[in-house]
Amino acid sequence: MLTRVDRVQLAVPDRASAGAGWVELLGAELAGEDRVACLGARRSRYRLGDGWVELLEPTGAGVVQEAVAARGAHLFAAGAATQDLDALVAHLRGLGVEPAVEGGQVYLDPAASGIGLRVVLSPDEALEPVGDVAFLYEVTLLAGEAPPAVDRCAELFALDAGAFVPIESKQYGYAGTLTLFHPDRLGRFEVITPSEPRNTMGRYFARAGNSFYMAFAESPALAAIEERAHARGAGFTAVPAAEARAGVGADTVFLHPSALGGMMLGLSRPTMAWQWSGHPERVEPAR
Repeated sequence: MLTRVDRVQLAVPDRASAGAGWVELLGAELAGEDRVACLGARRSRYRLGDGWVELLEPTGAGVVQEAVAARGAHLFAAGAATQDLDALVAHLRGLGVEPAVEGGQVYLDPAASGIGLRVVLSPDEALEPVGDVAFLYEVTLLAGEAPPAVDRCAELFALDAGAFVPIESKQYGYAGTLTLFHPDRLGRFEVITPSEPRNTMGRYFARAGNSFYMAFAESPALAAIEERAHARGAGFTAVPAAEARAGVGADTVFLHPSALGGMMLGLSRPTMAWQWSGHPERVEPAR
């Protein structure tokens, strides 16, 4: 019942400072501010790509204040769109899950999901891309046991498990599943279990447990983003590194949490994500 990843939400102590990197490095545009009572937060809403980045700052006691107190600025929730929000709410209630509904959006918390998954659900809407990102397509959920978490995602959102793709990385130390919402589109949750406790992901999981780790987006402007990050002294990692590219651009640029107000964002060149998403034949040559 999900169509795409349409936003990410960050819990932050200060929205203005957290938003600066999104604007300066990626061309995000501030599109409004409001409050989300069920989260106890003020929200700044930035357009980026064909979706949104939402920054949540606590107004007092509430889940955002608790999250910031526990972990500082971080990726708080994934956002997914659906063509029939009422039907999805009815489906969740049929499973005995009662989400919060506010302002035309639906908020599912980790206790309700049962797997550490916090999601904001919104009606799908066609939006013109903003900035140097085309679209968000992935949010990574770290789980102690990936298979039951994957099954729960399929159950909660009525996803077709036949479209899911297994994923494993010995380099980064994890294994799990991409829960593609549609077999011909990249939108999904990546549900993985870290296997190397000494690397960055393993240490993060040891601190945070079942939680979101990072997000991914597609961008046609990796060279420009890399140049801006370098000029501003923003933390980033380009893959391959510049000296190993043989005259072509990077396949992926990772912007570190310090660059984007507390969240790591991977950016892949157009079509590159199909290399690990079940259709490597769709990957176009690097230029």
